[in-house]
Amino acid sequence: MSDSSAAHDSHKHSEFVKALTLTDATMLVVGSMIGSGIFIVSADISRTLGSPGWLLIAWVLTGVITVLGALAFGELAAMYPRAGGMYVFLRESMGPLMGFLYGWTLFIVIQTGTIAAVAVAFGKFLGVLFPAVTADRWLMAVDIRTGGTTLEFGLSWQRVVALISIWVLTWVNLRGVKEGKWVQTTLTFVKTATLIALILLGLTIGRSAEAIAANFGNGNLFAGTPDIGALFVVTFGSALVGSLFSSDSWHAPTFAAAEVQDPARNLPRALLNGTLLVTVLYALANVSYLVVLPLHGTADGATILERGISFATQDRVGTAVMESIFGPSGALIMAGAIVISTLGCNNGLILSGARVYYAMARDGSFFARAGVLSEHGVPAYSLVMQSVWTSLLCLTGTYNQLLDYVIFAALVFYALTTVGLFVLRVKRPDEPRPYRAVGYPVLPALYVLAATGVAVTLLVAAKTRVQSLTGLLIVLLGIPVYLWWHRGARAPRVG
Repeated sequence: MSDSSAAHDSHKHSEFVKALTLTDATMLVVGSMIGSGIFIVSADISRTLGSPGWLLIAWVLTGVITVLGALAFGELAAMYPRAGGMYVFLRESMGPLMGFLYGWTLFIVIQTGTIAAVAVAFGKFLGVLFPAVTADRWLMAVDIRTGGTTLEFGLSWQRVVALISIWVLTWVNLRGVKEGKWVQTTLTFVKTATLIALILLGLTIGRSAEAIAANFGNGNLFAGTPDIGALFVVTFGSALVGSLFSSDSWHAPTFAAAEVQDPARNLPRALLNGTLLVTVLYALANVSYLVVLPLHGTADGATILERGISFATQDRVGTAVMESIFGPSGALIMAGAIVISTLGCNNGLILSGARVYYAMARDGSFFARAGVLSEHGVPAYSLVMQSVWTSLLCLTGTYNQLLDYVIFAALVFYALTTVGLFVLRVKRPDEPRPYRAVGYPVLPALYVLAATGVAVTLLVAAKTRVQSLTGLLIVLLGIPVYLWWHRGARAPRVG
């Protein structure tokens, strides 16, 4: 290769490839949001809240909170269309330390914990297709008890396939962003169509007169609701963990903003379009569940109807709905669809998360090699580090345990990032804003209040207190890590 050719090749791989269109960015939003949660967590929410009406309210409120966040983040994404997303927004609005705390927490628990949780769910549903893939067959295991919670640390066949899924998707994204986006867009179209089909089947041929009467007839919509009061507010807030987790990662395209075509225009549109679509689909999916299965059931029920939504086998509500309609073959079809859904979700998370560690490394706040692009124009070292840590997290807990650790820390930073929107309006009033947040300052303020309120209830609620305090501790541990990382050095480069 000539010197000029080598120089051209080096330059080509010193920058990200702008390969993501508006459709790709929207599919990254949708694909990162729709994983396995919508097919699972309604069971836990129904057991906590006790009525069909509050189950629906929980999902609708989650959707409203998510869309408000997307409207606020659109302005920040248009202002700073760089690799790193929320890390960059927090760094610019609140300084390098706050940006680092987010990036640190993202790596330790938020992004990697989400990937691990979804990978474990992938293993759970693959076990429907292949019974040998079960959480009960352990190759090695150690129970760790802490604060009344038991962590099952070890390796089961279910976790083995979870690990393999992470490694394969990481390999795909190491090949380049074009390969990653092709997998993302394809899988997202498939799983969105599957969710729509589930909704339509439930609302039409799957309708059960018994379930409709039990859930909607004779004032049953709110039957079983605990007494409304302060305690119920805390209970309701803790119940939102599942639905918020199922709607999380909606900001994924902002991490890969440097690879989005015309980002000032396409990022705000992708955030809004994607979150609106998923919000509508999630609400309709739960309506579909409620017209097929009664909410209330018993854990030892002999039939699907007797177990209901509350006690669907291993909380697999989506599978129970399909089994109710088509029999055993329906359960297999649904399990296959959810396997595809979890793969699409994790592909988006793996693609986007590595861009944050790249941005941190470019600022001198992470390992230097993480800030170098490979010959394929991707942050390969970041992708590999992310997969290694995520693999370890896969060994530490079940789906529900992992998501409890994730959502508190995520909510804290969502609220802080939106506060940063107000800070930047004051600090940099003349900076170009290709898009301005709709409803400012009222709607962004409502989002801050909602996210903060749910985070506080998670700290108060007995069910989630230990995990939330652990999440808070992880965030705070980032302060000495930051000081150690920059000991004797100048402030990290920004910009």
